[in-house]
Amino acid sequence: MTATYSTSVFQPGIFNNMVVFCTGGAGTICRRQVEALVILGANAVIVGRKKEVTEKVAAEIQQLRNGSKVIGLSVDVRHYKALQEAVARSVEEFGKIDYVICGAAGNFLADFRHLSSNAFKSVVDIDLLGSYNTVKAAQDQLIQNKGSVIFVSATLHYYGVPFQSHVGAAKAGIDALSNALAVELGPFGVRFNCIAPGPIDGTEGISRLLPKGMKERARKSVPLQRFGTIDDVANATVFLFSPASSFITGATIVVDGAAWHTGQQITLPYPESILDSDELGFASTSKSKL
Repeated sequence: MTATYSTSVFQPGIFNNMVVFCTGGAGTICRRQVEALVILGANAVIVGRKKEVTEKVAAEIQQLRNGSKVIGLSVDVRHYKALQEAVARSVEEFGKIDYVICGAAGNFLADFRHLSSNAFKSVVDIDLLGSYNTVKAAQDQLIQNKGSVIFVSATLHYYGVPFQSHVGAAKAGIDALSNALAVELGPFGVRFNCIAPGPIDGTEGISRLLPKGMKERARKSVPLQRFGTIDDVANATVFLFSPASSFITGATIVVDGAAWHTGQQITLPYPESILDSDELGFASTSKSKL
């Protein structure tokens, strides 16, 4: 992770007095999204399952700008009541919620033959149901403040990616949810969009999907000849929450350097990894621990 988010392209203070509520806020990508908004003036609530980690990250983000406040709350997004309480706590602290980032996610590598029903359900529950629960809990604030929501999606369901059927299915559901909500809550002034990161350097996704020795080959398969950065995702976030995107809703911003258009799968070697999945140990690693 780079030490500082660069804000040279954006107007300082454009998010003054605004409040963002972010699930998965202690993770690599979502943390940088929140950092960008805080540096540009926002207050923030980050939500995560691990209390100590979430509170530590919140305290670190708060140090980025004098005058901004960031709190961390321990919540499992699979539990709607817990999210209701988190939203209430946020409104008590800040008086409102303007923006929501649905970024809580679960992932692991598992081929379909070794993927248990429970493991599949766990990922769908965290990614898709968790996103639904988050927006549902925050809907009154979003309508009242004519707010905006960003779902952190992916490009895994744009084509078949081995070892990722569970995540692809969950992210496809998130895209569909975003589209439907853009239509249903648009008349109330609420906007919904997705950001679909591709290969982002320094993230757990890259480290899991690319074994040692494959990273350089994968980088060259990206048309822009580099992996994305967490700042690339943060920049898309700032744009979608800014007044510059006030007429953009029901859209997906793909941040992948056109990687998915090439049809190159940034994953374990195919089909060898599928045929050898028993030997690779997936039979013992695909039971859900989420």
